[in-house]
Amino acid sequence: MRHGRYRFIAGFLVIPLVLYALFVIWPFVQSIYYSFTDWSGLSPDFKMVGFDNYARMFQDGTFWKSLQHSVVYVVMLPVVVLAIALFFAFMLNVGGRRRKGAAVSGVSGSAFYKVVYFFPQVLSIVIVALLFQFAYNPNSGALNAFLDAVGLSSIQPEWLGDPNLALWCIMAVLVWSQVGFFVVLFSAGMSSIPAELYEAALIDGARRFTTFFRITLPLLWDTVQSGWVYMGILALGAEAFTVVNVMSVGPGGPADATTVLPLYVYQKAFRDGQAAYATTIGVALLAVTLLFAGLVMRLGRRERLEY
Repeated sequence: MRHGRYRFIAGFLVIPLVLYALFVIWPFVQSIYYSFTDWSGLSPDFKMVGFDNYARMFQDGTFWKSLQHSVVYVVMLPVVVLAIALFFAFMLNVGGRRRKGAAVSGVSGSAFYKVVYFFPQVLSIVIVALLFQFAYNPNSGALNAFLDAVGLSSIQPEWLGDPNLALWCIMAVLVWSQVGFFVVLFSAGMSSIPAELYEAALIDGARRFTTFFRITLPLLWDTVQSGWVYMGILALGAEAFTVVNVMSVGPGGPADATTVLPLYVYQKAFRDGQAAYATTIGVALLAVTLLFAGLVMRLGRRERLEY
């Protein structure tokens, strides 16, 4: 009976596993293989070059710049997005004034605020990047127009044209576009926490600040940890590539100030016709992604709380 059950389960798993191996695992294997060749991406002819591409990568100044920028994003972006989202979600669900018959309650109109926060998720990330590109325009953009209107025309920066500001301007767009999703996600998690836990804490004299760190955050930790990994992969993947490619000067400029690893892979593969070298950088990007996910899962491991 048990043997038949295992065979039944395996029958359902074999097709998904084959598809996963074909469309996910196999491209990774191919990329690693091509990283040891001189393939241009266009010609069917190529030869093995060993570790030449990796030696070139370690001597490539632009690679190290793009790696540095990607590491900044993967460290800073999850921290900023999740912190803001947790704050807003806590205010919407627990941070309101005490009402009659309720120990804890959210702010008035919290349902409307959730819709407003989630609105950026409805827009394409390309549309978001274009809108903010117009806002950052140093000559006709909304930001410099506001500074001029309040009498601060003397400090109008170039925003995306300033090597010291461009990377942070783009990160601000990523934060704006992602916070709303996690506000709704964390709100759903907080709404499932029994009100009796908050009531008991408030009776004992705990303040909202204490209840957040002693009740809300521990019970949401699995969701926060998953969001941390998701945001890190987003910072190293297509989302960061899209925003940088649309908004930055060059793209990737000025002076490689905004180049990130996904963009550098794209440029080497499709602009410069160096597919083998691009796959080498892609392997480095894969290693950084796996390292980040492993560190988050390892450092964020804690005892699971039940309620």
